[in-house]
Amino acid sequence: MHVASFFRQLRAVRGKPFPYVWVPEVHKDGVHFHVHFAVGSFIPRGQIDTAWGRGWVHIKQLNDLPVGSGAMAESRVAANYLSKYVSKSFLDTGNGVIRPPGLHRFDVAQGFKPSVVKVPGTSRDEVIEHASGAMGGRPARLWTSDEVDDWKAPPALWLQWDGR
Repeated sequence: MHVASFFRQLRAVRGKPFPYVWVPEVHKDGVHFHVHFAVGSFIPRGQIDTAWGRGWVHIKQLNDLPVGSGAMAESRVAANYLSKYVSKSFLDTGNGVIRPPGLHRFDVAQGFKPSVVKVPGTSRDEVIEHASGAMGGRPARLWTSDEVDDWKAPPALWLQWDGR
């Protein structure tokens, strides 16, 4: 797979493992993919071009943070950016593509898997309240499987907090 090869090459060019997260997105043609990814530190454009080696690369620096913002604020900005592409996957039929259930919508670097945080609750509202407390505020966006008429899986809830 091109993405796996790209990240192996980028690790080799950088000389060490580094954390990243990536999200695939289907092109409007419904056949081809491109990848959005975020890293926690600056990587020179030339290193990315060399590691990819397959043509066009577009880089967007995620900034617009107040001076002195810490790692949590920076991570939230990156998560906010990538979540647009993760959330498109639930029922992305706008381009005639229906994604088969069970496929990954994002992946992280080997050795950098996020830890699981269980959010207790006996109701959706209670779970949202506990998660909001852990995240320091209410979510900016919410998606629930209740919005899908023919949902055929256990109830699902997705929350997104603002990048700030």
